[in-house]
Amino acid sequence: MEFYLAILVGLIFAASTYMLLSRSVIRLVLGVALLGNAVNLLIFTVGRVTRHIPPIIPLDLQGELTGIANPLPQALILTAIVIGFAIFSFILVLAYRAYESLGTDNSDEMRVAEPKKTELTKLTY
Repeated sequence: MEFYLAILVGLIFAASTYMLLSRSVIRLVLGVALLGNAVNLLIFTVGRVTRHIPPIIPLDLQGELTGIANPLPQALILTAIVIGFAIFSFILVLAYRAYESLGTDNSDEMRVAEPKKTELTKLTY
C-alpha cells in the first residue's frame, strides 16, 4: 500500500511542479494547492499506513508496540489542511484582484513595474 501511495505522491509532485512553471496565474494557484496536498499525503504515508489498528495505545497493552499508527502525523496533516486552505483562499483572492486591475492572468504581462522592451544601452563598468 505504501508503494502505491509513494508513486501517487511522486505523480502529484510532478503535476504540481509542472503547474507552478506555467505562466498562467490560475495554474500557479492550483499548483500551490496541489503541492500542499502532495505534502500532506507524503506526511501521511511516512507516518505508517496500517489497517484495523487503533491510533492510540491502550493502557493495558503488555508487549511490543508494533503495528500501531502514530497520531502525530495525523494531527500535523489536519493542521496543514487548515493552513493550506487559508493560503489557497488568500492566493486565489490575490490572483483575482490582480486580474481585475491588470486585465490579464499571464504573469509575463503582469510586469507593470518593469520598463517596456526597448533597445538597451550597453552597460560598462
